[in-house]
Amino acid sequence: MKIDSHHHFWRYSKEEYGWINDDMQAIRRSFLPPDLEQEIANVDIDGVVSVQARQTLEETEDLLRWAREHEFIRGVVGWASLVSGSVRGEIEKFADKEELKGMRHVLQDEADDRYMLRDDFNRGVALLKDFGLVYDILIFERHLPWTLQFVDRHPDQVFVLDHIAKPRIKNGFLSPWQTNIVQLAYRPNVYCKVSGMATEADWSGWTDDQLTPYLDTVFSAFGPKRLMFGSDWPVCLLAAPYARWFRLVEKYVARLSDSEQARFWGETAVEAYGL
Repeated sequence: MKIDSHHHFWRYSKEEYGWINDDMQAIRRSFLPPDLEQEIANVDIDGVVSVQARQTLEETEDLLRWAREHEFIRGVVGWASLVSGSVRGEIEKFADKEELKGMRHVLQDEADDRYMLRDDFNRGVALLKDFGLVYDILIFERHLPWTLQFVDRHPDQVFVLDHIAKPRIKNGFLSPWQTNIVQLAYRPNVYCKVSGMATEADWSGWTDDQLTPYLDTVFSAFGPKRLMFGSDWPVCLLAAPYARWFRLVEKYVARLSDSEQARFWGETAVEAYGL
């Protein structure tokens, strides 16, 4: 079984998706379940995990509805206001939805790089284990030192790191990302998505070889048992069609044993998210 552990849906509007600028014409439109269903059929992906792209409860409701309507959507990572005093009530609103597997906050867009260390944010994150929910970590590599502190506050919480923490692939920098990602991988409650890498490179000029040192690092640090495939569709379309990213990863993991490949392609996501 193959799982795409990270993608998004949206009904595009300029007001709600202001981050999609003039350089992003490839994704300046709506992307809905039928669009993705065709993409995954082309590469024999069996199921997906839908991840929030807007920080609204309404979007979480939409994602959960689509998951109920489409069998290939195996789980949802939604959003609730983790810094709110009413966060428990917001999560309880979705507690009976078996499709909800986790929560995410767009930490990478916060003006304060140490936002994840806020007491109110950590109180919200501490509630997630009461509901059996994962927390997806969306950061840039500069946030990794504080991410280590954040994760250490929650040793019993399952975390999934998105996009290998967005290293500076376009510039070819491995340090200090490499040192910090290895440190994060020492935390056994952290999984990692092999996703979002091509869009951290030069969108029009990246090569497979440029990504190899970053793949080597995460496979050495986390191993297939804590790594999972993700497309980051449709954001990936800025740099690569779905199939190109899939084939690159497929070629890289061909060196693994059959059991390790099975783990990477599906079993890790099933375990982490309880699919």
